[in-house]
Amino acid sequence: MEIERINDNTVKFYISYVDIEERGFERDEIWYNRERSEELFWEMMDEVHQEEEFTIEGPLWIQVQALDKGLEILVTRAQLSRDGQKLELPISDEKLNHLPVDERIEELLDQHFNPVLDENEIEFEENLDFLLTFADFEDLISLSKRGGLDSIPTKLYSFEGKYYLFVEFPEEEFEEEDIDNLLSILLEYGLETQKTIHRIEEYGKLIIEEDVFAELRKYF
Repeated sequence: MEIERINDNTVKFYISYVDIEERGFERDEIWYNRERSEELFWEMMDEVHQEEEFTIEGPLWIQVQALDKGLEILVTRAQLSRDGQKLELPISDEKLNHLPVDERIEELLDQHFNPVLDENEIEFEENLDFLLTFADFEDLISLSKRGGLDSIPTKLYSFEGKYYLFVEFPEEEFEEEDIDNLLSILLEYGLETQKTIHRIEEYGKLIIEEDVFAELRKYF
């Protein structure tokens, strides 16, 4: 997948149909299966986040162009205007008018990823979440014995011979500094993965539904 950072709020990436199929998706699924198209989208956005540190915050504006050999996708974060009331797209109207859109895939993604930009319906992400992978279960056991982690909402999955820890940081409970400190501990034992929680939930097996670290200490 090719990624191009346009500006602080906009990123463009290209993915070939060959790459899509190598990721386990069929071309027809991308056009007509909403869940699979969303799963592919989040998988691509996870990769964009890894390479370009492009964080998803608030509503997204998405343009998709279907090319002969793949898809070109433009993703822009909507921003609050100075009065804090209206949402603005940090891209000029002239550029918008020259961006072709494939209406079929835009319709698939629009409802989930593009909330109506109405000042009475503005919603923002309340939780910051991460998906970490562990090749060895012993690493999870060792991690569970580190202090200060029980306050983090967690779930544990297994998928394709690996373990996946899903962690959330509710905005009202964690300060940015606390999140950085806790993440540094988590990343001593596991790795942030490019897979999405949507894929793990659908194809993986849920092992521990909540309080992963406390549950591990009970048995190990």
